[in-house]
Amino acid sequence: MTARLLLPAALRRYAGEDAEVEIRGGTLGAALDELAGRLPQLERRLRDEQGLLRPHVLMFVDGVSVRGGAPMETPVPDGAEVFVAPAVSGGSGSPVRHSLREL
Repeated sequence: MTARLLLPAALRRYAGEDAEVEIRGGTLGAALDELAGRLPQLERRLRDEQGLLRPHVLMFVDGVSVRGGAPMETPVPDGAEVFVAPAVSGGSGSPVRHSLREL
């Protein structure tokens, strides 16, 4: 099974500046295991030492989030797109006090 791993700009330096890399495996865990053999620095930014997704990494297989349950068992069908998105957090710390009508 061959799929495409689509990378955000912040991770491309670990993949030779490529925006996507080919991955192989029937599940997300198997595909990331295979990736570890070719691009270990990239894989280490996606998974921790226990082989779990890092908390700041969001992954989607064909547009469906793999959070919750057993993400490493998520099927990765042939031709799938696996999208990596860095989690975004933070903000001003003050609540928004305007409605859309006021803007």
